[in-house]
Order: sequence, then structure tokens, then C-alpha cells
Amino acid sequence: MADIINIGGVPISPGENTVVKISLGKLPVGNQLNMRVHVFRSLNPGPVILLTGGIHGDEINGIEMLRQALELQLFENLNCGTVIVIPLVNIFGFISFTRDSTDGKDINRSFPGSPHGSMASRIAGIISRQILPYCSAGIDFHSGSQSRFNYPQIRFTGRHPSGKVLADAFNAPFSLIKPFLQKSLRKIAFDMGIPILVYEGGETLRVDPFVIKQSMDGLKKVLNHLNMTNFQVERQENILLKRMSWIRAQSQGLFYPTINNGSRIDKGQLIGWVHDLAGNANTAVVSNTNGYLLCVNNRPVVYSGDPLFNIGIP
Repeated sequence: MADIINIGGVPISPGENTVVKISLGKLPVGNQLNMRVHVFRSLNPGPVILLTGGIHGDEINGIEMLRQALELQLFENLNCGTVIVIPLVNIFGFISFTRDSTDGKDINRSFPGSPHGSMASRIAGIISRQILPYCSAGIDFHSGSQSRFNYPQIRFTGRHPSGKVLADAFNAPFSLIKPFLQKSLRKIAFDMGIPILVYEGGETLRVDPFVIKQSMDGLKKVLNHLNMTNFQVERQENILLKRMSWIRAQSQGLFYPTINNGSRIDKGQLIGWVHDLAGNANTAVVSNTNGYLLCVNNRPVVYSGDPLFNIGIP
């Protein structure tokens, strides 16, 4: 662990807790946008873990969980190491109820970023150049997009053995081996030798207490694993999944799932219906594989080809 961490021009020594405000520019009406970076440092050396929420501005669960963690002062008395928390990365997307930053740019497709690019690229550049070089691990908190509810799951790359260890420590209901996306936070961190877990839970523009509790408990377990804290938190059954398969609508109409998210399903099992209003026809949705239900589309009106369920396969 570095003796001095310098973020946004602010030096932070061991034993200090502080909030750094990094200017991201202004809205056209003149309002200043500042990204708040919370830094908690123990006097004792140890891991440096980065926690990020709201890279996609409409994914609220991670933002709220990290807000609660700060309110509960979870990081105030670390045994060792440093915790860096950015509860809300994408301020523009958050206040606009959108996934992306300005000009429709996705921050999580903009790494390593540039100080001269779009706002998404500049934010990615700040994280890549000013924060990641100090880090030894990280957790990036997300939710399902476009009304798709992701059952709590942790994602890691099979190419980073220490990522698997952290995923096991997080102990979500499901762990999923998932290749990283190019220009994502997880990819640029991998290139720097830093394992980043991605937590997925809930859906956009919704706050779900179960999803938040799962993410809070997982975070505590990771901090305990790193010997940074001594939280009392129970472990649960965890199922490792190796790939995913989407089940799509075969007709248009009103969609009604008939199975609970997170459930075990079998090939050939009835898991939903699509009711066609025009033809007054009912189309059964049947699983094409064995596995576990990881995601349900909560949008009631669907078109032929729309994703309905995401199945995790062991």
C-alpha cells in the first residue's frame, strides 16, 4: 500500500479519511458536476479496494447500497488497507434517468479514457489514471438494463485466478464466469493486473431491498476475507455457473412469467406465456436447457425475438 495516495491533487496519508471532489465539467445551464471519491485509510498497510456504483446512471441499487455503507460508517475503522468508494460515477446519467453519459456514451465502454474526450471518456480516464494504479482489487455494482431483473450474482473472469477467490469470498447466490467486455472497467483493470468483480442485481430505476442486502453482505464478506474488517455475516449456498443462454419470445403480446427468478429449471419446463391480443392466441414459453434462472424481463409487452429469460448453465 502506498504511503501517500494522491487523487484529484489531494494527498491522503495512512490513517486519514476524506472525500475528494473531482470536477467533471458543467451542465449547459451552468451547474457544476463533481464526482465524489470517498477514501478511508487504515494506519496499517494492506489491500486497496475500489468500490464503484452508478457507472450506468439508471442502475440505482449499487448507488443506494454504497450510500448506505457510507451512512453506516462501514469503512471508518479498518484493520488494515484502504477502501476507495465512488457511490455515483455517472452523475449525468443519474440525474437524466439514463444509462449513458453525455452524447449517448457508455462509460463502461470508454476505458481507459482520455482527458480530451467526451465526458464518459474523461471519467474513465480519471479512474484509469488517478485511482486504479493504487488498487489491488475492486467491485463494480450493476443492475439489469431495460426492465430486466437480474437475480443477485457475482461475475468474474476465468483468466484471473484471484478473481475466482474474491468471487468465492463474496458468496452471492450465483457466481458466473463471464468474459470481460472490451473497453470496460473490468478489462482495463485486468490489463493492470487488478481483479474486478461485477455484482449484478435488480433492474434499472428500481431499488430492491433483497438485492441491496445481498450486495452489502457480499461486500462485508470480501472485506473480512482481505482481513480489513471483522463483520459478523453468515455465508450461504453459492452455485457456480459457466455460461448463460437467453430464451426469446417466439411471438408478440403480453408476457407472463410463471416461475420465480433464481429458480432451478429443467429443459422442456413451462416457464411463461405470451398472449397475443390480436389473434387471441397463447404461446407457451418453454426452457430449452437445464440451469438456473438469472434474469427475468419485467416488461409486460414484448415483440417476437425479445429476450424473456436468461438461464445460467453449470
